[in-house]
Amino acid sequence: MTNPAHKKHDFIGRSVLSALAFLKDATLSEEYANRKGFLQSLDPRFKTISFLLFLVTVVSLKSIVLISPFYLLCLILALLSGIPLRNFLLRTLFFIPLFSLFIVLPTLFSIVTPGEPVWSFHVVGITGIITRPGLDGAVLFVVRIATSVSLVVLLSVTTRHSELLKVLRVFGIPQLFVLTVSMCYRYLYLFATMVENIFTAVKSRVGVVSHQRQGQNVVAWNIANTWNRTTQMSEEVYMAMISRGYTGEPRLLSKFHATPKDWLWLLCAVVICASLFYRGHTL
Repeated sequence: MTNPAHKKHDFIGRSVLSALAFLKDATLSEEYANRKGFLQSLDPRFKTISFLLFLVTVVSLKSIVLISPFYLLCLILALLSGIPLRNFLLRTLFFIPLFSLFIVLPTLFSIVTPGEPVWSFHVVGITGIITRPGLDGAVLFVVRIATSVSLVVLLSVTTRHSELLKVLRVFGIPQLFVLTVSMCYRYLYLFATMVENIFTAVKSRVGVVSHQRQGQNVVAWNIANTWNRTTQMSEEVYMAMISRGYTGEPRLLSKFHATPKDWLWLLCAVVICASLFYRGHTL
């Protein structure tokens, strides 16, 4: 008969490995960027400018009705770019929008946002009243966050990392910032792989840690060992990049080349943003 404690530890182990795999796939994989799709075919410079326009417009709008078309546009562009909707929604609606919902929860109640009552309840002798302004503001905040995150994720998964770094330099972002981002990107993948290997090695040699004292020792050893290895690895990664000629400037074999399709896309983006921005400030 299987020990329930073993099942619990196996569940924790699978969760840790799954979280690391999701991190590597969601932030470090260029699978979708290498596919043939609509956004992948656009010049990275024009694509980045258009998405910045979308983000600025979404942040400035104060109506859910006007923000919703941008989210619908994200879903359409994801389909046209070969990104499965299930994976896209999992990336964009699970972490940051859900976290923002917990942040905005206090503003639902009359003690923070007074106004017309919508619903009241009693819990342990405490009366809670949700107001109309609080509910409208919370929904607007979550929708705005979800749309903004969707735009950022859509841009990142359909553009190669090296191309994004080069676009930053084209727009005049300081070289030190670009170098730091590049180092963090390369080091993050190595760090995730190293933690995954350490966890697997400990499990294969120690097995299931059932005693609290033994578990604390294993965790403390792993923290110290990971710190030492990451410090050494950061130096090795940097020296390896320098030895291969990296100077902080992203270099690509292919050069950016604007086509009429890119100009037409940028024009459409400007028209969409200007129309909704004007509509939002005339309501």
